Amino acid sequence: MKTAALILAGGKGERFWPGSRSAHPKQFLSLTGDGISMIAHTVERILPLVAMEDIFISTNESYRSLVEEQLPGIKKENIICEPVARNTAPGIGLGAVHMRKAYKDAMMLVLPSDHQIGKPEEYIKCLSAAMETAEISEGLVTMGITPSFPETGYGYIRADVGEKCADAFKVERFVEKPDLETAKKYLEEGGYLWNSGQFIWKVSAILSAMEKAVPSVYSGLEKIESAIGTPDYENILLQEFEKMESVSVDNGVMEKEKKIFVLPGDFGWDDVGSWLALERLNKPDADGNIVQGNAELSGVSSSIIRADKKLIAVVGLEDVVVVDTEDATLICSKEKTGDIKKLLAALKAKGREGYL
Repeated sequence: MKTAALILAGGKGERFWPGSRSAHPKQFLSLTGDGISMIAHTVERILPLVAMEDIFISTNESYRSLVEEQLPGIKKENIICEPVARNTAPGIGLGAVHMRKAYKDAMMLVLPSDHQIGKPEEYIKCLSAAMETAEISEGLVTMGITPSFPETGYGYIRADVGEKCADAFKVERFVEKPDLETAKKYLEEGGYLWNSGQFIWKVSAILSAMEKAVPSVYSGLEKIESAIGTPDYENILLQEFEKMESVSVDNGVMEKEKKIFVLPGDFGWDDVGSWLALERLNKPDADGNIVQGNAELSGVSSSIIRADKKLIAVVGLEDVVVVDTEDATLICSKEKTGDIKKLLAALKAKGREGYL
């Protein structure tokens, strides 16, 4: 059976402002100091399992040129642009019907474009094991990360350790982001995994699940599928996609399906959720700083400094994030990086969208 991948690349990456902008978001940035964007890394690491010609990118029209520029090996017809934002269930469904049109059926990997994988060889082993589970079970498989600390920023998956399919466990339930005490309890109890947002299934399996769980979405997808490759495609895509319910694949499909399995993995996963991730992705200097670009520091410790062209000088600070771009500079305490979205909301309310 053909193996294909759908890489989700439509997000705005607001917590990485001002490096990430609506016109050039996080997935198209290099955050590891090697000059290679996150989406390019995502494509590169799955090539042992998926041929370049079988990789699809789910994005929106405003990012098409960025995808073509950074991923010249992707076929243009495999760049699937959503006309409006409708969350992950319609977006993944759109990718699935494109694959069904091309292959009739295929093993489908659904992967975020902006995550970091520190152990690529182990990652490929886990993906292969997940594919085996999806083949045997005819169900839906997700990748869970064995938690190493009580994280409150991730959703969790409760695994039924008494029921297995190949190397995966049946999913007992999905759990929303917990408070600290609950996260500590999950860690102590065991059986809970971080939800990595990575999925493996047959195209036939996910579309069958969507037909049952979100029939109105599936009906629209069928109409779009019939128009693929015709002059009417763009019009029908817009017409049908606009009408679809905005729903995540977790809430809309996974939580309603019975044949759901989770494969525990330990492959150096990081969702790169904020500027603080740079401390996990890069080696700090002797003072605990992560420094990228044209910067000069004096008496600075435990900080993240990302400079652009002009010199950024930082003196006598600790535990701060400084990010400089051509038209905006962020100076923020590390403990307040979660408030960057509030800042962006304020800019929008004041009509300063040019900085977003």
